[in-house]
Amino acid sequence: MPDLTSSSRTSSSEKLSGDSKFRLSPLRRFNPLSEIEFVPSNVPRYRRLQTFAVAMWALLIPICMAVFYLFCSIPALWPFLVLYCIFIAFDGAPEHGGRSSQWVRSMRIWRYFVEYYPATLKKETDLPPDRPYVFGYHPHGIIGMGALATFATEGTGFSQQFPGISPHLLTLTSNFRIPFYREIIMMMGICSVSKRSCVNVLRQGKGSAICIVIGGAAESLAARPGTADLTLRKRLGFIKIAMQQGADLVPVFSFGENDIYEQMSNEKGTVVYTIQKKFQAILGFTFPLFHGRGLLNYNFGLMPHRRAIVTVVGRPISVQQHDKPTMDMIAEVQERYIEELLRIWNTYKDSYARHRKQELRIIE
Repeated sequence: MPDLTSSSRTSSSEKLSGDSKFRLSPLRRFNPLSEIEFVPSNVPRYRRLQTFAVAMWALLIPICMAVFYLFCSIPALWPFLVLYCIFIAFDGAPEHGGRSSQWVRSMRIWRYFVEYYPATLKKETDLPPDRPYVFGYHPHGIIGMGALATFATEGTGFSQQFPGISPHLLTLTSNFRIPFYREIIMMMGICSVSKRSCVNVLRQGKGSAICIVIGGAAESLAARPGTADLTLRKRLGFIKIAMQQGADLVPVFSFGENDIYEQMSNEKGTVVYTIQKKFQAILGFTFPLFHGRGLLNYNFGLMPHRRAIVTVVGRPISVQQHDKPTMDMIAEVQERYIEELLRIWNTYKDSYARHRKQELRIIE
């Protein structure tokens, strides 16, 4: 199989008219009722494999649920399924670091996954593996594909760039109630985002690390191409945990995260915004109304657009360990954290955010 990172592939991909238009104009607006741009028949095999990898991840939950219900239709499997459901109910692995497998994290499918966008990792400095770390990931985006590519797989080469660091991307606890899906994401090193989980992972020793996508549901509603509106001022929990566990804070900014999906207008006062906020109040999360591309077209569907994602891992912020840090102490660390995040933006915005519509803003 030819080298996936060769420049010849990049040049050949630019000849594909539909996809190249999005590469050259990543903020282009589209009216799905008047224009559909179909994928040409001569797409190279390696690009089909990249699309397949992203599609498989997007469909992983429905696939796992379909397999589970298929097994439920076979009476001979019922005793095993009952035991498995009991196991799910009492399994504490999502709160204790999961069951990470380097083999799963290094599977070839993740190379195709990251090369689809492509997603890359840029390291600013070494992180010595003699302490725990809390990575704060920004922006949240619609789904957080850059966080997945960087911290839940080896597709971008995290272990090569940060040897000795064991990253654990954190997600909603509800994801670990989905049969089979939970086992896959735990093998990728993904754990629950609960406070208990954070503490347990950081206490595993030197080099243990968690990655939290900070903005949450509120920030996902503000995710639009060309913007970087962060929900950060009121997010103090991850800083408090870092101080209590004596973990260094590492700001991470992912350029392009907000560009891979388009979102319906949901400004304050609109019906869409009101419905989304009600969902958020009831369920703790919300459903952004978005679209990307499809498997057979370039401009409408639930697949993300092929737009570059560059994840910049900034300089660590050392904190002193305090069992009960005061609000003033937390606020002081937060200011240092925000200053480092702004430094990352100002350093790389002209290289990786050339199509931006506005500067980075901290809106809450």
